[in-house]
Amino acid sequence: MTPPGPVGDRFRRFRERLAAEGGDRPPVGDDSPSTTSGAAATSGGDHPNDRGTAVSSSRGDLTARRSTEAGGRRGRRRGGGEELRVPEAEFTSYYGRPVLKGPVWKWDIAAYLFTGGLAAGSSLLAAGGQLTDRPALRRAGRVTALAAVSASAVFLVKDLGRPARFHHMLRVAKPTSPMSMGTWILTAYGPAAGLAAIAEAAGVLPRHGLLGLAGRALPPIGHAAGLLAAGTAPALATYTGVLLADTAVPSWHEAYPELPVIFAGSALASGAGVGLLAAPPAQAGPARRMAVAGAALELYGAHRVETRLGLLSEPYRLGRPGRLLRAGRLLTVGGVVGALLGRRSRVVGALSGTALLAASVLTRFGIFYGGVASARDPRYTVVPQRERAEARRTGMDLPADRAVPPAV
Repeated sequence: MTPPGPVGDRFRRFRERLAAEGGDRPPVGDDSPSTTSGAAATSGGDHPNDRGTAVSSSRGDLTARRSTEAGGRRGRRRGGGEELRVPEAEFTSYYGRPVLKGPVWKWDIAAYLFTGGLAAGSSLLAAGGQLTDRPALRRAGRVTALAAVSASAVFLVKDLGRPARFHHMLRVAKPTSPMSMGTWILTAYGPAAGLAAIAEAAGVLPRHGLLGLAGRALPPIGHAAGLLAAGTAPALATYTGVLLADTAVPSWHEAYPELPVIFAGSALASGAGVGLLAAPPAQAGPARRMAVAGAALELYGAHRVETRLGLLSEPYRLGRPGRLLRAGRLLTVGGVVGALLGRRSRVVGALSGTALLAASVLTRFGIFYGGVASARDPRYTVVPQRERAEARRTGMDLPADRAVPPAV
């Protein structure tokens, strides 16, 4: 029985329209006409059972046609058309904030990187002058090392906010923490460099009395302290590179093999610059050799970070970091060339030493600001993560020069 009322009338007209459409439409998916569809069209929907059969058939025809059309569309996309895909996500974040919280360090930490390397290179220079009996080279290296490590302490305390925090770091020694190891390296290096520099004052003390006794005791103490400072200098020169690579900053973390190499070369070059500035050409032989070794390490490491890291090399090539690093390379090359060609000229040696010192400053600041720039742009965080996720999903390894660094 047909339900009375407007709702029932609309439903009856809807069923009749479906039946009429099913009878008028040609059969889909078969060469021979459907018996059920033909019967439904002939009966005209007079019998309730026939009407239900017609409705079911028409619905089946609609479903088949839609499936065929959808399959044809999918086939056309597979055959050569462009598949629909989710649009690439924009590299934005909530409230315009970067994905990573950038380093809170300021320029004083970049200066700390330079002064630490200068202290290490100067101690190595002083040890070379001490072992080869070059007093001018030894004196310049020891005095510069003490001044540089004192400046490093000032910059570090300025960043920490309170001197007591440096003392608190000494309550524990954690080999897996570059910060903890750096604190202990500075603690071992600082007094040794100070004693070696104080020993240079033995020549101005009187020969008699207590001061004369101190003047006779200082040279052997300074000799041992200078060697101790030189022994800890390589760790002092490179631990800051490990410290930067231990952060989540993309361009620092990915460059974990190169940063210690760059910082070691920069330390050697800056120490050589001190020797070329302070010592006469006849005593500057160890400084020239240090300049060549330091420039080779620094240029090699800088080239690697600018070419090996793929997308993460961009911050070291673009903007202010790129300008600083390019200028540093030019000064490094110029300083080495001047040191080798101007062996007999004190003026050329002084200019070469100044160029090497300036190159070391520019290199440290370029590396520092390159990492800061990579933390500010979400692209340098998101794209490498997608590459690693895609490599894991497809079971493929990344190229050797884009290998994922070990977790820290």
